[in-house]
Amino acid sequence: MTAEATNPPAPAPGKGRKILKVLGLLIAGAGFAGAGFGAGFFYFANPLSPNQDVLALIQKPVETTAETEVALGDDGLPRKKVKPVPEKELFVTSYYTFPEALTTNLAESRRFLQLSVGLSTQYDETVIKNVDTHKLALTSDILAVLASFTEVQASTKEGRDQLALAIKDVINARLVLLEGFGGVEDVFFPSFVLQ
Repeated sequence: MTAEATNPPAPAPGKGRKILKVLGLLIAGAGFAGAGFGAGFFYFANPLSPNQDVLALIQKPVETTAETEVALGDDGLPRKKVKPVPEKELFVTSYYTFPEALTTNLAESRRFLQLSVGLSTQYDETVIKNVDTHKLALTSDILAVLASFTEVQASTKEGRDQLALAIKDVINARLVLLEGFGGVEDVFFPSFVLQ
């Protein structure tokens, strides 16, 4: 027997590399396919829209312990309990501002007071219409109230609060006299200047 017959021929040196290359490409292709499948599953398997995802993150369920029944926040600190609030009717507030600022002298003083007067009501627009219709008489009544206040009263917050209350009362009295109903609930001073 010859030496060639006992030893099989050695494979060509480039053939093993080709097999490894093909195997590497198959493994890489399988990896890419798996990654694509995983990404597709992650993207399409989520039934919530992005807005719902955000809301789900924000509105986490309240954690409670059986012993204490205390709701814990994300930071582990207790949260405040929600107290049921009884239903309360809310009304629309309408505002009216007299078109011109009023100027008058104060009682027992040489100083003048210049102010703008505004008012509010939660009744219907009839009250505002009545105020606008009778603004000449109401302005006269307001000036009479202003002239009865002293400089000391007009320079304090308590005095201005009393002045607003007195103006509200005189406006409502005039409206009751002329229209049968007042309805003015608050008086405001958008500008208030002592000179």
